[in-house]
Amino acid sequence: MKLFDTNYKLLDEMYQDDYYPTFLVDKVKDELQKVIDLLESGETDVEVVQEKLDEAVCGINDLQEEFDQNDSEIETVARDCIGVTVAYILEWFAIPIDIEEAIRERDW
Repeated sequence: MKLFDTNYKLLDEMYQDDYYPTFLVDKVKDELQKVIDLLESGETDVEVVQEKLDEAVCGINDLQEEFDQNDSEIETVARDCIGVTVAYILEWFAIPIDIEEAIRERDW
């Protein structure tokens, strides 16, 4: 079992940008943390990991209205930040899923 990189700051770029309310970035982070928790448990089956990624991305999709209500949105910077973070997580745990496939359920 491998633990996630404690030095990596999930969604750091979004946290640094006042355009994104911290409490909403926390909710995005919570969705990604579910994937990390699965991977830290030792899961390596690509289909199981992809299913958890799909759930997390759909959870992020569901936050879009809340972002809108707070004068924010999941736009270019956020999309890139989330994508880079997911790619880092997959690389850290050596899960061979292409980033586009990993976040295939996104509608942002």
